[in-house]
Amino acid sequence: MKPIYLVDGARTPFLKAKGAPGPFSASDLAVQAGRAVLLRQPLEATDLDEVVVGCAIPSADEANIGRVVSLRLGCGHRVQAHTVMRNCASGLQAIDAAWMSLASGRSQLVLAGGVDALSRAPLTYDDPMVRWFAQATRMRTPMQKLQHFTRLPVAAALKPVISLLRGLTDPVVGLSMGQTAENLAHRFKISRTEMDSFSQRSHARAVAARAAGAFGEITPVVSSKGEAFEQDDGVREDASLSGLAKLKPVFDKPAGNITAGNSSQVTDGAAMVLLASEEAVARWNLKPIARLTDLQWAGLDPAEMGLGPVHAATPLLQRNQIRLEDLDLIEINEAFAAQVIACQRAWESEDYCREQLGLPSALGSVDENKLNVDGGAVSIGHPVGASGARITLHLAQALRARGLKRGLAAICIGGGQGGAILVEAL
Repeated sequence: MKPIYLVDGARTPFLKAKGAPGPFSASDLAVQAGRAVLLRQPLEATDLDEVVVGCAIPSADEANIGRVVSLRLGCGHRVQAHTVMRNCASGLQAIDAAWMSLASGRSQLVLAGGVDALSRAPLTYDDPMVRWFAQATRMRTPMQKLQHFTRLPVAAALKPVISLLRGLTDPVVGLSMGQTAENLAHRFKISRTEMDSFSQRSHARAVAARAAGAFGEITPVVSSKGEAFEQDDGVREDASLSGLAKLKPVFDKPAGNITAGNSSQVTDGAAMVLLASEEAVARWNLKPIARLTDLQWAGLDPAEMGLGPVHAATPLLQRNQIRLEDLDLIEINEAFAAQVIACQRAWESEDYCREQLGLPSALGSVDENKLNVDGGAVSIGHPVGASGARITLHLAQALRARGLKRGLAAICIGGGQGGAILVEAL
């Protein structure tokens, strides 16, 4: 693939859903992240050729959120924009769409990224209530309306559909994402203690990274009520193995091991990056932070969707003649602690690599000191549409901060897919 340049990027703090709609709509978040990027550049919003935004659950008011964000950023009517959706990898899909546009020469400068305000995921109704509402619009007289009200399907009215939970359940295999993680824990014999240890480490690394100023990509955001948010609010300084051990299983009661503590958090947030062709870098005298060199998608059994990073990253590494040990840093989105551990074990398994990946032997081991060095979604949060862009941006930042060169970012995708991208720091 023709390399493109990651010029700059920013993300909002990731704000944990707290049982009520959060202070920001999805476009509020994406606009504030995008504005932070553009204000640092020697160009205007109107100089962009395209805006691409990934979003898994856009609101009814922001259906084509890419266009909404573009107009709110001041890009003007002529800058085209669109929205992409690939579940958990929507932000990475936005980067891929921008890449294709840049590589073809259709665009020179593209603002791309992802966002979700999961706390604002709508409540909906199943068919009985929808039919009742539809019939209600045909009632004309007060008596007709009263009689129709007596036919209200009370059970359906009192049980709205939580669209977030419905969206996080695969309609083909009928499993929630958490249940797919339980499948992986069983297949690779991952214990509850191992999951909780991974989660505690995620929080500890995020706390250390924050103290060291490693999250420079975060831009503070201010709500319409004047509330300021400066950092991710799901990171726990007091996360402990004893505390995590007290949490009950969520997805496979009572015998399961996947809990709220060893799963990613339901979060609101956005991550946006400015991508440019070599010609645009020269024209605007831009100072890229990284070069994106290759990207790969893969499909697999939806019941084991968490292994998506393995299926996407393996052919990517082979095509570029790179071994796991050649990578300086690796980011694997932490949908679940068990899911990341399963990816590590799959690469280490002779049987899995032969039977599922077509390799002659095990691919190798992931060095723990290179993996998610500043924490991940278990501690930071997982606003579904934003995470693919977040891990790509943070990988570039983490490589530069350590004086390292080459890294891999990979993500699993609900529905049985995976995505992976190679990044070279500049």
